[in-house]
Amino acid sequence: MAKTMKQPPAYGVTSVDHALQLAVTLQVEGPLTVSEAARRLGVARSSAHRLLSTLVYRDFAVQNEDRSYRAGPVLEIAAKTQSNVAVVRAAALGPLQTLVDALDETATLQIRTGRTVRFIASVECSQTLRVGSREGMVFPAHQVTGGLVMLAALTDEELAALYEPLPADPAEERPDLPQLRGELRSVRHSGVALNLERSERGVVAVGRGVTGPEGDTVAAVSVAMPSVRYTPHRMTEIVRSLTIATEAISARL
Repeated sequence: MAKTMKQPPAYGVTSVDHALQLAVTLQVEGPLTVSEAARRLGVARSSAHRLLSTLVYRDFAVQNEDRSYRAGPVLEIAAKTQSNVAVVRAAALGPLQTLVDALDETATLQIRTGRTVRFIASVECSQTLRVGSREGMVFPAHQVTGGLVMLAALTDEELAALYEPLPADPAEERPDLPQLRGELRSVRHSGVALNLERSERGVVAVGRGVTGPEGDTVAAVSVAMPSVRYTPHRMTEIVRSLTIATEAISARL
C-alpha cells in the first residue's frame, strides 16, 4: 500500500518547526540570508530574522560579515555533508530546469542518508495539473524513485547491513528484503527506476542516478507527473531526457 510522507504532529508549534527547518537547511545546504529564509518558510522577513537570531543565540547558527547566516558550532559536525550536498545541488539546478523545459513535468533531486531520502531541490513544471515541490521532504528510501536508484548502487551485503538491524523507531516500516532485492536487480539492469504510485497515490515518477567523480552514486534525479498523464509510450523520451540531465550534473561535479 502506498505510504505518504511523515505527518506533522497534531499540536505542533509552528515557530519550533520553522526553526528546525532553518537549522536543517543551514546544516545540509549552507549559508542563508534573511530574505532567503523568509521565502523558504513563507514568513515575513522580521519573523525569519527572529528565528535566525535565536539559532545564533543557541549556537546553531553564526552570522557572517555579509549578514548571511551559516551553521554554527552545534551543527559543525555536519560540515563535510553540508559541503557535498551544496555542491551537488548547485550542479543540478541548471540541468533540472532544462529537464523540466524538455518534458514539462516536475523534476527533483534527492540524496540518501541511511534508510531515508531527502529531496534537496525541486523544479515545478508550468502545467496546471502537476506534482508540486517536494523540496525539504523526507521519505523512506525504499518507497521513492530516487531511493530505489540509490539503493540499487549497494551490494546485497550493504543492503542487508542497512535493513537487517532493528530500526530505532518501532513505527518505521521495514521493506520485504527479498522483494526489495528483486526490484533493485531490475533497476540495476535498466539503470532507471519506475514508481507507479508507490509512494503517493496519483503520482508516477521515473528516476536515474547521478554519479560522482569516483563513479559512486551520490544522488538521484526523478521526473514526477500525475498518473493520468503517464503512458509507457513516454518512457523513451523521459529516460533520454533524464540521461542528459544526470550526465550533465555528473560532469559538473
